[in-house]
Amino acid sequence: SKSSANCWSHLPPVNMFNSYSVKFYHSKALTSPYPGSHVERSQVPEDKVGWVTEWKDYNPVEYTAKSVLAGPSWADPQINDEGFSPKFNERDGEVERKSLNGLYVIENGRPRNPAGRTGLTGRGLLGRWGPNHAADPVVTRWKRDGSGNKVAHPLTGKNILQFVAIKRRDCGEWAIPGGMVDPGEKISATLRREFGEEALNSLQKSPEEKAKLEKQLHKLFSQEHFVVYRGYVDDPRNTDNAWMETEAVNYHDETGETMDILPLEAGDDAGVVKWVDISEKLELYANHSYFIKLVTEKRGAHWSEDPEPECHE
Repeated sequence: SKSSANCWSHLPPVNMFNSYSVKFYHSKALTSPYPGSHVERSQVPEDKVGWVTEWKDYNPVEYTAKSVLAGPSWADPQINDEGFSPKFNERDGEVERKSLNGLYVIENGRPRNPAGRTGLTGRGLLGRWGPNHAADPVVTRWKRDGSGNKVAHPLTGKNILQFVAIKRRDCGEWAIPGGMVDPGEKISATLRREFGEEALNSLQKSPEEKAKLEKQLHKLFSQEHFVVYRGYVDDPRNTDNAWMETEAVNYHDETGETMDILPLEAGDDAGVVKWVDISEKLELYANHSYFIKLVTEKRGAHWSEDPEPECHE
């Protein structure tokens, strides 16, 4: 419900899953059918999401997508495959198996989702057992009028912030142009690479264009930035044994000069890319709206036309 989402956004994000006093929120991670399939999750009532609640009759559905079982480079083997002995809760060669939310439980050789039950075991569409790390660059600028002045919202008087949004090809939802961290890759490199690939279509550019883009990207991504969120993501692809975690970072172009010369062009996973005005009316993929709200709070920008409701626990 909307009110619980509002109350949730007041929780300190880093501690969201560290203590049992915080109620776990799974909504996207309980949706059926599972993305890209006809598989229905077994129903998990709200009061039985947390593992602390005993539930002897819990009978989740097992599902791992064919694309994952085919053994692409980004995916782990099945847990009982010969020669596969992953080192959970640590850096395993080039693969980061540490969670941003601290230690996770290993049960019957499988990692257990720290945010609770999802009604589905296996990996679904996710490549890694345990945490699957992504990076989400939130690139923002102020909305300006024809004369270059900042545009304020008529009701709140706060300036309107815009961010670069992509429309995902897989589900048609608007999202932050993020993606998975490659093994051994630094988060900062992932953020830059994903933004280039998805919002600027860098993979299709000529070497000359690429070099020019790289220079502009370097300017944007080397300036001061702010880590919006690090941790678990309530994502429709999550299962009991595999889940999404992300680091969302805001790169803000205060003057608009850097981004004005970057030609937005949809890349591999994106159908459309454009600057979108930020407000609470936006409906975004996974919990991207939550990241965007944190950015508006940090920048003192417009978010809601309603005064904030009080949070009652």
